[in-house]
Amino acid sequence: MADTFYYSRDTLVHITDSAGAIYKIPVLDGFSFSQATNATEVTLNEMATSAGVSRRSRQMFTDSYAPAEWSFQTYIRPFKSGGAGSGGEHSAVAHHMVEEPLWNALAGSGAVGASGTALTADGTDANIAFTNSNKVALDTFDLFFELGSGKASSTVYKIEGCVVNEVSIDFDIDGIATANWSGFGKIITEESSMTTATKYEGTAAADTNNFIRNRLTDLTVTNDVFETTANGAVSSSASVTLAAGSDLIKVGQAVFAAGTAVGTVSAISGTTLTLSGAVSISNGAAIVFSNVGMTSSYSLTLTGGNITISNNMTFLTPETLGIVNQPLGHVTGTRSVTGNFTCYLNTPSSGASSADLFEDIIESTSVITNSFDLTFTVGGTGNTPRMVANLNNCHLEVPTHSIDDIISLETTFHALPTSVDAVDEIDLIFIGPTVT
Repeated sequence: MADTFYYSRDTLVHITDSAGAIYKIPVLDGFSFSQATNATEVTLNEMATSAGVSRRSRQMFTDSYAPAEWSFQTYIRPFKSGGAGSGGEHSAVAHHMVEEPLWNALAGSGAVGASGTALTADGTDANIAFTNSNKVALDTFDLFFELGSGKASSTVYKIEGCVVNEVSIDFDIDGIATANWSGFGKIITEESSMTTATKYEGTAAADTNNFIRNRLTDLTVTNDVFETTANGAVSSSASVTLAAGSDLIKVGQAVFAAGTAVGTVSAISGTTLTLSGAVSISNGAAIVFSNVGMTSSYSLTLTGGNITISNNMTFLTPETLGIVNQPLGHVTGTRSVTGNFTCYLNTPSSGASSADLFEDIIESTSVITNSFDLTFTVGGTGNTPRMVANLNNCHLEVPTHSIDDIISLETTFHALPTSVDAVDEIDLIFIGPTVT
């Protein structure tokens, strides 16, 4: 009997979430999974005997299994269920994603459709919000790799109790929108057979219209704060009429006049705002909302970009002597949302450009933390399919120049919450075509 070899291209991946739903996840080449051990080495260190002998041996002991590690890449494939799909919410007309359980596990503490879910789906769009992400533990799932699918003797590996630690969203100009997933699990075991997926919409060969083309991606950059002038007296709880551009002001922003904090914006009505805790200042005084002199918005055409969302998880493993300990489970760490975008350095005839963005940031020496609204529409505004990433409070680093045939700028950003206990760093919206 001939040996059986397994090829990566024959691999199928399924997910069973914490509610028992089973999803088929098409992955790209380059997937991996592994598990290592934590070991203790005992060595001898002694001087020589009268015969000139010095023992030099060592012993090894396995203490525990390290958490299993897995990674793979998927396309970002939103779709709209036609209402004939199998299982639960897929039987209704609503937007979903082929890789839906992964997005949910990234941000939710419960399975799709259960308490703590990160997904809200209807006929308009699918939304991944981080409302339920401020938890010690997030949703878990079992991950199945079937090697040699279609062969008489396939091999199936199961990774139990998996979590999504990080996803990196890439939108290279010449590619299709992809997500690079990585995470941990408790233990890798070999199974007798592969589970059968019950949710598989958008994965059929005919469903090729739900791939997102990166070249159509656009970016909106808006500066949250600016300088303006009040046309009325400013005192505690006073109403103040502002100059044009007040739409950029947000409730909760600190207000400064002549370098002194004079209060906080508590309410906005049109061009009129109310200050709470305000100190009386002169009528008509200039009011500064940080980022003095910066442009309100910038017109940028991207050449590429990335968004990385990380949960910075830690797996806990006991340390009992005499047995090989297995990982118990995970705890979340600091949530981090970072990324970058690239564009050509240009100065258009009208509007603020990438050159203006660089100038404003490099010259804003009095601003410790700047604040920009970034909206990435991967696939293009108004197009289907598309993914929209809203990052409403981004700190931008000074852009770096890339010297090539055409000079480019690369700007790194850090999406921040509006407060230390908030969960509004990012909001993801998916809109896809109706599929079979």
